[in-house]
Amino acid sequence: METIRIALLGAGTVGRALVELLPQHQARFEGLDLKVELAKVLVRDANKSRPGIPGRILSHQVEGFLHDVDVLVEVAGGTTQAGEVVLEALEAGIPVVSANKALLAERWEELRTYAEEGQLYYEASVMAGTPVLGALQSLWGNQTLELNGIVNGTCSYIIRRMEEGRAYAEAFEEAGALGYLEADPNLDVGGIDAAHKLTVLARLTVDPGLPWEQVRARTRGISHLTPQMLAEAHAEGQAVRLVASLYPENGAWVATVRTVKLPLNHALVTMGSGRNALVYQGDPIGELVFAGAGAGGGVTASAVLSDLYKVFLGTPGHLPIPAALPMPKTEVERLEEV
Repeated sequence: METIRIALLGAGTVGRALVELLPQHQARFEGLDLKVELAKVLVRDANKSRPGIPGRILSHQVEGFLHDVDVLVEVAGGTTQAGEVVLEALEAGIPVVSANKALLAERWEELRTYAEEGQLYYEASVMAGTPVLGALQSLWGNQTLELNGIVNGTCSYIIRRMEEGRAYAEAFEEAGALGYLEADPNLDVGGIDAAHKLTVLARLTVDPGLPWEQVRARTRGISHLTPQMLAEAHAEGQAVRLVASLYPENGAWVATVRTVKLPLNHALVTMGSGRNALVYQGDPIGELVFAGAGAGGGVTASAVLSDLYKVFLGTPGHLPIPAALPMPKTEVERLEEV
């Protein structure tokens, strides 16, 4: 029976959830003639008690962390230290499973070659455990026409509370108290988190070299919204949502994040209430709708574990589309911005 040694970077909500899930799958691993061992966990403070993780495998030392391991799981987030450890692993031929959409979006030029070689697995980076990346890869036989998604639950929560009459500042404070906001809240309310995810989606579907800076330049958040604006839209039979969109315009693919008005019966409104949702338009397949939990430790860890199974089975990771798609013959109708 082969032993697979896993190095885990990050022991926060997702990391702890993964540590809890791994023992539950030991029988399945044995069915693959594998013994899966959590060998090392890299954290900022190795002296901090972390229930379920033996102290002997905790470390804060980056140097030597990847020695004698077979797979790196990165769920720490950020683009600096996490990026350096991920690149070190890939350069050493160690496959990487990551939930880090910011790293994928912002340091893609360094990661792209490894992704194209199938060494990078990142289903958990967009919509957590809802498997949209694998699904979108299976749609390469179609001409992508448009993609629209609600991919940040924090903004959805704040907007929902504002629809109930809360002022933006009050709804923002509630989201923070519930632990929904990133350490840098602008990543959520400024639309940056959604833009990171949209960039990942775009490279899988229409353009493997889409620059992050291009998406960032067309990203706006929700801080300008007021309860009155939302009430007026509702009176018109519409709902305001922060939507990440990918579409053709003037001979180029455009990726943008902004608040838009949607009909109350739109799939992003009905299926995206309290969840993440994605609507794909393609030819000849037509419209496909994906919806599910887009956050949470257990949900995200389930996608990480699914990617680990792919590593164990020798299945390549998430491959970007081989070349930029040609423009569709007709452009789709644009959503109304708010």
